[in-house]
Amino acid sequence: MTFSHILLRTPHIYLPKCRKSDSQNQRREFLILRPHHSFSTPSPLFGLPRRPFAALSSFEGEQADDRHYHQQHRDENKAADELPGMAQALHISSRTASGISLCIAMAALCLPLFMSSLGRGLPVQTRVLSYATLLFGFYMAWNIGANDVANAMGTSVGSGALTLRQAVVTAAVLEFSGALLMGTHVTSTMQKGILVADVFRGKDTLLFAGLLSSLAAAGTWLQVASYYGWPVSTTHCIVGSMVGFGLAYGGSEAVFWSSLARVTSSWVVSPLVGAMVSFLVYKCIRRCPKPGASGGSSRSSRRIFRRDGHFFCGLSSQPNPLNCPCPGSGLPPTRAATSVLSACFMSFAHGGNDVSNAIGPLAAALSILQGREAAAAEIVIPNDVLAWGGFGIVAGLMMWGYRVIATIGKKITELTPTRGFAAEFAAASVVLGASKLGLPISATHTLVGAVMGVGFARGLNSVRAETVREIVTSWVVTIPAGATFAVVYTWILTKLLSVVL
Repeated sequence: MTFSHILLRTPHIYLPKCRKSDSQNQRREFLILRPHHSFSTPSPLFGLPRRPFAALSSFEGEQADDRHYHQQHRDENKAADELPGMAQALHISSRTASGISLCIAMAALCLPLFMSSLGRGLPVQTRVLSYATLLFGFYMAWNIGANDVANAMGTSVGSGALTLRQAVVTAAVLEFSGALLMGTHVTSTMQKGILVADVFRGKDTLLFAGLLSSLAAAGTWLQVASYYGWPVSTTHCIVGSMVGFGLAYGGSEAVFWSSLARVTSSWVVSPLVGAMVSFLVYKCIRRCPKPGASGGSSRSSRRIFRRDGHFFCGLSSQPNPLNCPCPGSGLPPTRAATSVLSACFMSFAHGGNDVSNAIGPLAAALSILQGREAAAAEIVIPNDVLAWGGFGIVAGLMMWGYRVIATIGKKITELTPTRGFAAEFAAASVVLGASKLGLPISATHTLVGAVMGVGFARGLNSVRAETVREIVTSWVVTIPAGATFAVVYTWILTKLLSVVL
């Protein structure tokens, strides 16, 4: 007996309406289908009486329910757009949230006093400036954690594989580990691969002010973006800031154009590579045989679900398929685990790559202050400086990271755990490989390219045009904004340093 016969001969079949966009509230509504004709005998299959009722073509009541639901859903989204505070986002008390923020602030102010990079045995004036330099680096790292960590955990939170609190704690551990263990490679490029220090020989004060201004400029724009929940590229911001300073105060000769071309080409290549890798990963996953695919009854019910998924999704007697679109069905343990593992991989890779955006200019500025040549062939980056950058990323993630994580999670709710795994695994592979090669690529663009690759694997119509426009806008706006802030801040700092020194 085919499923269509079961449908026509069975009264009161309840059909669940499954909405992919309703994963937060996990609602399930049902349609009641009734046949055209009267029957006096019970159904032999279900033992239910057959009764006459209206035709199936009358769906006006259902359409009214849809309009009511969509209006309610828009109201809920409008309320959700008002981003909650740290306490509400992490489900902790406001007193606990205030305590965490206070502890982070005290640690940021006190820990530099015990760092060897502060400069032991140096004049007090140099130590004070070194202390201020470390705070500038912390500010930049804090904003990296607040904005860019969403690249690693946003898809896992959006698919429901991790709660927001679990994502924050997991990312904190792995971001710090990646910064400490893998941050040296990219830091050397950011430190002496963007600006030609020889152009500023004899102008140490100007170069020092420019490096600090680059950190402050990038941090300012990132903080604005994080406040509004905009995912922007921290790499674009810091490189744009340094190039803006170099062009304004040193001319075209102050920019290391060959290295800059290598860096900017990676911004174009990384989304393309991420898209290709995620496309292949997702295609391979889709072609892998699924457990339980063999066997007559299992294969039959699985085939019925794929053709008429809405009919079987609400029947408790049927197994819940892995890719059931109904909210509230829960995530399969295996796919949830792979999504979490890929997010952890991405967090580790992101920490190793993006800590350089704060530590590179910081290490060069400390070298100038403490009497070392900024253009030296090799500048040793102390472990405490790497750990300091990792701590800044963790602090920003704990205090403001929920803002952009929530934005990324909402925008990609159409991703299932399988698609999220493919995108995150591809992006993490590209970012980690770039870290090993010393390329400061944009994790944001890599992840977006990977998500687009998964979308292309499903069909061209699956890629959101508004997402592409948003990323292109961030590419266009972020670099000029960072360069403008850097020029203004450099002018202010040079005036202040001329008074202090």
